[in-house]
Amino acid sequence: MSPASDLLAQTLAQPDFHPRLPQQRRLYEAAKAAIHQQLLGAGNKLPSSRDLARDLGISRNTVIAAFEQLGVEGYVTSALGSGTYVADLQAHSASMRGGFHPQQDGAGEDGAEVAPLSRRGQELTVFAAGPRYEIQPFAPGDADFSSFPFKLWQRLQNRVWREARADLLDYGQSGGYLPLRQAITEYLRISRSVKVSVEQVMVTAGTQHSLDLCAQLLADPGDTAWVEDPCYWGARRVFQANDLLLHPITVDGDGMALEPADLATNPRLIYVTPSHQYPTGAVMSLARRRELLDVALTKNAWILEDDYDSEFRYTGRPLAALQGLDTGDRVVYMGTFSKVLYPGIKIGYVVAPPQLVDAFKSALYDLQRPGQLMVQAALADFIALGHFTTHIRKIRQIYGARREMLRRTLVHQLGTHAHGVTISSEESGLHLVVELPAHVDDVALEKLAAESGIQVKALSNYYLAPPVRRGLLVGYAYCTPEKIAYYGRLLASVILSGVRR
Repeated sequence: MSPASDLLAQTLAQPDFHPRLPQQRRLYEAAKAAIHQQLLGAGNKLPSSRDLARDLGISRNTVIAAFEQLGVEGYVTSALGSGTYVADLQAHSASMRGGFHPQQDGAGEDGAEVAPLSRRGQELTVFAAGPRYEIQPFAPGDADFSSFPFKLWQRLQNRVWREARADLLDYGQSGGYLPLRQAITEYLRISRSVKVSVEQVMVTAGTQHSLDLCAQLLADPGDTAWVEDPCYWGARRVFQANDLLLHPITVDGDGMALEPADLATNPRLIYVTPSHQYPTGAVMSLARRRELLDVALTKNAWILEDDYDSEFRYTGRPLAALQGLDTGDRVVYMGTFSKVLYPGIKIGYVVAPPQLVDAFKSALYDLQRPGQLMVQAALADFIALGHFTTHIRKIRQIYGARREMLRRTLVHQLGTHAHGVTISSEESGLHLVVELPAHVDDVALEKLAAESGIQVKALSNYYLAPPVRRGLLVGYAYCTPEKIAYYGRLLASVILSGVRR
């Protein structure tokens, strides 16, 4: 038995080492821990999948699956015919690496003076996100909640109401309904590698509420928030509403790319979507994740990790959360059920670092008076009885097929790189990005598509700094195969008309 096999065997033999996880996941966690502790150093060659399977007494497929996940997350590298080696986690990228115009005050139709909004109010309302996000073919970010198991959900809610528990009619005073917090804790441990106890989990009214809570508790007006550029519009609005100064940081294929000019500033908050950057779809590399954690610790900043759609990864396992790498307790992790179940459920959650738990629970109750405990109780049952996992599996299959159909339709009409158009290939999320040549006006194309009843979004509108990329966000989740075939061809003709001008 090789030294690496012996090390992993000893770890797996420990009775308290993730006893409830599948064997594949236990092997992955054992190898990851050994790499972080430098027991398996950079450049070390790992045993072949066949040899390791024999040494550990497990199937070769289990070893291969664990190796693939380690490779996806950057812990190991593989070379055909050479083997699998531990990656150098200390290696960083060689290069380290606004807004909307407020409306003017005016008069109403009858000539009466309109009460002026504050500057903040003008900034918040000029974008008019609501009407733009009306559900139409290819609207990005919209989930198909028609696939939700309505009758099952109704039975669960009816059962909760029949119990006639008076305590469920009160405000939530302890961070949310305890069985739901327990279910979330177990789910995050297993599916997202989040380091979490039940006490750290607080139920909120969704991601916007979670971000607002963080902004109010962790930053003061005038403080700086680093945000990805391009950036999720909802996060920008929350930070602007709390009078924070937004500092945009360029996103490339490896996620947020810090430059010396960025490092010269001192953020209080750092907002990231590392597992699937919104809107570009980039996955933050392991080196960038470690760099960001180091920067947050050095600058005494808080990282707000928005893990909004991790369930929708169509090949392989979901990537581990950034929070799972955090050894300095600087990450506030947040997620939502609105994408997986239905938007109107308005239930999300925050995982606060241990030192912030009491403050978050106090503020959640004092500022928001959270409720909806009846709905939380039904959701707890939905998860505990296995319906949540079944539902995720079902819609992941549906969305994956729709994604592939949309991509095939667009590629057939546009070509892979024809006319300078590139169609994103990442197999996750709820939308594709059709990247356009720099000379194309994507905002004009968005409007042209809207005239044909297609609700795509211009990539350039998500930038705070001058946009460096042009493109269209094309959603596929809330679109039947028939509509994808028809509107896909229609969208392709719109794109070609814009590119050829």
